[in-house]
Amino acid sequence: MGTQDKGALLRRIPSVDRILNDPDFVLLLERYPRALILEAIHQVLDDIRERILINGERPLDQADLNFQRVSERIKEHFERILRPSLRPVVNATGVIIHTNLGRSPLARRIIDRFRPIAGGYSNLEYDLEAGRRGSRYVHVEGILRELTGAEGAMVVNNNAAAVLIALETLAKGREVVISRGQLVEIGGSFRIPDVMKKSGARMVEVGTTNKTHLRDYEEVIGPDTALLLKVHQSNFQIVGFTEQVATDRLVSLARKYGVPVMEDLGSGCLVDFSAYGLLKEPTVQEVLSAGVDLVTFSGDKLLGGPQAGIILGRRDLVEAIKRNPLNRAVRIDKLTLMALEETLRLYRDEKKAIEEIPTLKMICLGQDTLKSRMRRLRRMIGRLDSPNFTLESAGGESKVGGGALPLFVLPTLLLSLVPGRLPAHEMEERLRAHDPPIIVRVERNRVLMDVRTIHDGELAVVAQAVRNLAAL
Repeated sequence: MGTQDKGALLRRIPSVDRILNDPDFVLLLERYPRALILEAIHQVLDDIRERILINGERPLDQADLNFQRVSERIKEHFERILRPSLRPVVNATGVIIHTNLGRSPLARRIIDRFRPIAGGYSNLEYDLEAGRRGSRYVHVEGILRELTGAEGAMVVNNNAAAVLIALETLAKGREVVISRGQLVEIGGSFRIPDVMKKSGARMVEVGTTNKTHLRDYEEVIGPDTALLLKVHQSNFQIVGFTEQVATDRLVSLARKYGVPVMEDLGSGCLVDFSAYGLLKEPTVQEVLSAGVDLVTFSGDKLLGGPQAGIILGRRDLVEAIKRNPLNRAVRIDKLTLMALEETLRLYRDEKKAIEEIPTLKMICLGQDTLKSRMRRLRRMIGRLDSPNFTLESAGGESKVGGGALPLFVLPTLLLSLVPGRLPAHEMEERLRAHDPPIIVRVERNRVLMDVRTIHDGELAVVAQAVRNLAAL
């Protein structure tokens, strides 16, 4: 494009005043702040100027500068500015505890309790019986002790904080012994060695990556040993020629030398999944029963609650952690505390917990339920006659996700969009741009939707999005 052509296009760009005086924008100015509307106008007009001057992969022509077309672009951009950044999405990936999508969805009864707690005052740190200041931890301490048999309990904002404050309280300036095979890294670059260093504790590694023996621990225990730390390999497994020290044997060794044992379970759970035909994971109750002095785990993984770090164990150790000034920096807020309390209350009846906690329900879904859900989805979509893609139903695999049960897969059913005129990547982008966004998997040049993680109330949304793709 020549200089004169560019100049002609630049002169055709509508002025800001003309846009603001348009009746549609006059109405917008009556409802929304002028600064927001001007922001949308300037961003769109600047983009148009840049495309004219650069003349790259998206060249403009006269039609693109039609006032109506520019006006519509500005309105669409203004809607994006008004749209909240944090939005609900449909998880069609089949990854149940999806870290990028907010991990575990909360039970319906928790959602119902948000309004009165969030919209008003509460007894967060007020003892209603004594009429004076109380502790926020009392709202979950009792039920955590009841469900797990722990002497003491407290909660912080996530499990990384739980590990950090526990190590900083109990082992700062002293040695913590850990097997090399347990020096894990989880999402967001949370590495046990880094957390150990940040806490001020000195890490003592024993054993090898694949094999650690009881004698390896015993050889390094000395007067400066503060803790024996065990970290559950929740997001990976080492298979083959391996050996790790069983928890009860490690506890016996620790008792011999008067050293406490701490275990980071990561994805701690209160339900024995093996009773439902699934893979065995150590439960919090089992670990505490084995004599571990302090246990930490997440509230938003296999527990199925909100993001939180839960610390259970010996009363004296938990009380020491509570007194740590760092506790104020990592303490749990009232809404998370409420969500955690309600989640824990469901565990008083395991059957009810599996029925009402979405994460547990999705993990335990049977094939009959999945088949029924697929039939409903196909019925809602209806018959399609489109060159854009064809629909197929197929078997597949779901994953628990969230760094839990890394080698375990759940048989599931997938709705597959086989590309025709529309390539898979474009269908994925359009589904992601849907309102609400639908997040899918793309494998072997196919768009896959896993009905395990699509809630019943979301089937109509997915069906409409598929019909929209077919109508393009």
